[in-house]
Amino acid sequence: MTFESHRAELLAHCYRMLGSVDDAEDVVQETMLRAWRARDGYDPGRASPRTWLYRIATNACLTVLAGRARRPLPSGLGAPPSDDVDAPLTPAFDIPWLQPFPDARLSAAGDDPAATVVQRGSLRLALVASLQMLPPKQRAVLLLREVLEFPAAEVADLLDTSVPAVNSALQRARAALSGVGEGSVAEPTDRVTRDTVDRYVRAFEIADVDGLVGLLTADAVMEMPPVPLWYRGRDDYAGFMRRVFAMNGEVWRVVRLRPTPNRRSRRTSARKPASPCTRCRS
Repeated sequence: MTFESHRAELLAHCYRMLGSVDDAEDVVQETMLRAWRARDGYDPGRASPRTWLYRIATNACLTVLAGRARRPLPSGLGAPPSDDVDAPLTPAFDIPWLQPFPDARLSAAGDDPAATVVQRGSLRLALVASLQMLPPKQRAVLLLREVLEFPAAEVADLLDTSVPAVNSALQRARAALSGVGEGSVAEPTDRVTRDTVDRYVRAFEIADVDGLVGLLTADAVMEMPPVPLWYRGRDDYAGFMRRVFAMNGEVWRVVRLRPTPNRRSRRTSARKPASPCTRCRS
């Protein structure tokens, strides 16, 4: 019995459940180990190898989530350090920050372009962030039913529950995520928004703090996990960015992760990391 061919899709599933690529990789490795040790007791008449692996992986994810504290943003950890823009930029890796799923790992899922597009959509950071707001059991049901399209009876067997309980959990999960759709997380395509993004990129690449600040609303909020600091307003943002540019030099390259409509993608090499995560409310 071979398990390795399922590793990529299990990684995507565990990432959706946990919101962390690192944790997902650990759970997938544990799943493979558990499956190998229990292979003699596997009953092919009850479930396919794929379904059996998803049973192990999903329940391993639920175990991890049962012992995990609530996933915060830096803004949920305390007040902004507006009186100390020189506070140490020390990462806090003990906090379960949400991580993006690297595009490079998508190619491992197969060579079917259509399947890759579908998988990428289900791994969008905004969607995965929304999933983290659901209780773990509802999250598992939603993913198994809606993303992986397992029948309700199979999901009930996977989670050791009943079909009515699965249907009820699915209904509650759908209601909780009713405001999150593809349109909510889609890349901006209108010219004005695209122009604003391009102007931000150009200003960042030449360390133009005034240019960056000019693109922000007065109540802009910036936070960039795993550093637990966050900043509110143009002045604090400007002070922080001047510090960043002073620490790391004034020549930066911001890289587009994938082509955008009617535009050529930028070169994929980079001498410096991309911009910190800045959230602007308009």
